[in-house]
Amino acid sequence: MAGFIVIVLLLVEISSGNLMRHTTALMHEVKMQWRDMNHPSLPGLEGEGLLLMDEDTGNILFSINDTERLYPASTTKILTALITLEKGNPHDLITVGKEVNLRTPGESSAGLKQGQKLRLKDLAAAMLLPSGNDAARTAARYIARLDSGHSMSPEASEVYFASLMNARAKELGAKSSHFVNPHGLHDPNHYSTAKDMAMIARAAMRNKEFRSITAEQKHTAALSHVTFTNRNKLIQSGSEYYFQGADGIKTGFTDEAGYCLVASASRQGRNLISVVLHSTAEGVWLDSSKLLDYGFKLKQ
Repeated sequence: MAGFIVIVLLLVEISSGNLMRHTTALMHEVKMQWRDMNHPSLPGLEGEGLLLMDEDTGNILFSINDTERLYPASTTKILTALITLEKGNPHDLITVGKEVNLRTPGESSAGLKQGQKLRLKDLAAAMLLPSGNDAARTAARYIARLDSGHSMSPEASEVYFASLMNARAKELGAKSSHFVNPHGLHDPNHYSTAKDMAMIARAAMRNKEFRSITAEQKHTAALSHVTFTNRNKLIQSGSEYYFQGADGIKTGFTDEAGYCLVASASRQGRNLISVVLHSTAEGVWLDSSKLLDYGFKLKQ
């Protein structure tokens, strides 16, 4: 009789999905403990793909699964903003078009309106700080027309811009990445690695305009007087996750990608870049802080 009860309870567990959840949680815990054993200098990291880079030299100071293919979510916009600033002029006047109507419910937005005018630098801020997918689409449409010499539909602009992204990524050595859109919304063919994102971020931080924008807590567009607030909690001085010296770079989240952050910080003339992909809501900030703090404590 007791055996029968155990079997019934087991079937209930399986049918309710509880056993699967418990098994998944246990496997994750074992994986984390095994990883901590192999990386005792930085235990408790929750991200799936992690990397710490010396921005000045390009040397990798710490990494876990840095070549594993993962979804980058809105950290994609690092490359989008870099290409936008490289191919356009920061003072170019942009008129927001019908591409903003591609916005879907719940996605991140800078609140841009069709017909709104703003400088290209402000457009870059709109995608980097509040993570505006609308700003990324507008940038893609503008740069696609500028680069090709003719106008395209919003959808065709994204395809054209994605080709620019893939070409630029390869130039930077990010050869394990593939991008299909400028904003990072999930697509199984839109992926990168922690190592690739670090290389892209390093190139972006060498761009004067990019570096200036990504370090801002807030950015006000001169023409429309709209203010964009940075989602990066490492930069926000009032945040519990504030990290002294943090000066970038980009947050990201989708259900498939988890919580992502490519961060940067500077102390005493030393510049570091950290990458955390597929972490948790709290872990993404703690992971980034641990990586950066570890880097600054290393002897040069």
